[in-house]
Amino acid sequence: MLVHVFRAKLHRVVVTEANLNYMGSITVDENLLDASGIFPNEKVQIVNINNGERFETYVIKGERGSGQICLNGPAARKVQLGDKLIVIAYGMLPLDEAKNYTPVAVYVNENNQQVKH
Repeated sequence: MLVHVFRAKLHRVVVTEANLNYMGSITVDENLLDASGIFPNEKVQIVNINNGERFETYVIKGERGSGQICLNGPAARKVQLGDKLIVIAYGMLPLDEAKNYTPVAVYVNENNQQVKH
């Protein structure tokens, strides 16, 4: 049996842009993608801490070191600049592996730069 597990997350990233005139997705600073192991084009769940919205989209690689967190297309309507988000990636593992799996959590400061937690 395979089970869905929380694989990686970006915790409390700050929305820096919202671009309604784009086909859809979330653009994320490449440094944060590397730190979390989240991949470009991967499906992620977005949880908006400020308004409770939860939705899914896919990831686009943003400029390395920019701190960029940009919601594109229809998702741009679900956020405001400065909102804090949790970006969650899930995976599927066999039940025996899932019991011992340790997910990756990346914590950031107000500029979306990784900090130790």
